[in-house]
Amino acid sequence: MKLRRKLVVLISGSGTNLQAIMDACEDGYIAGEVVGVISNKPGVKGLERAEKAGIPTAVLPHTDFDTREAYDAELQMVIDSFQPDYVILAGFMRILTPGITEHFAGRMLNIHPSLLPKYKGIKTHERALAAGDREHGVSVHFVTAELDGGPVILQARVPVFKGDEVSDLQERVHEQEHRIYPLVIQWLCTGRLVLTDKGAILDNEVLGPAGYAAD
Repeated sequence: MKLRRKLVVLISGSGTNLQAIMDACEDGYIAGEVVGVISNKPGVKGLERAEKAGIPTAVLPHTDFDTREAYDAELQMVIDSFQPDYVILAGFMRILTPGITEHFAGRMLNIHPSLLPKYKGIKTHERALAAGDREHGVSVHFVTAELDGGPVILQARVPVFKGDEVSDLQERVHEQEHRIYPLVIQWLCTGRLVLTDKGAILDNEVLGPAGYAAD
């Protein structure tokens, strides 16, 4: 029997990436299982998805805490209660503090809707359109204390067409997110992907600034 790694997924909304991850685990594509889902917002669709799949959930509203540090200290405790191997951020709309990112160093992934290092932070689709970019995309990266600044593992590019609106780009990017995130998580679960002081390493090769298979 293959070893299945335990995953905790953090969400803030509809959970489409969560669904892709759960499906990939169920299908055996990812050598892991989602053992817990945590949201900073109550009543979101992602929690319904997890509950429907029989996965334990927890809600930890950030509005109940006075500081980011206090919130992250409690969040860390909740995550650790599931005893996960890895922590997967899937649309978790919180800037994490150094304490929690260091605690999970090398064990926490994020997916960001831009071709990092371009457009860190929010409203990436709007910014790409405003800049007149001809391509946009999505990046999977290790989480570090720098916002959207951890080593990139894999990117997917999408075209930007004349007349595109934010919803067009969002749909195009989401399609690629659901393809590449399960792939990177599988690399992590099988030990092919690790984070060292040299950066992200896949199959014993140090990845470049744009990740695997970059030009």
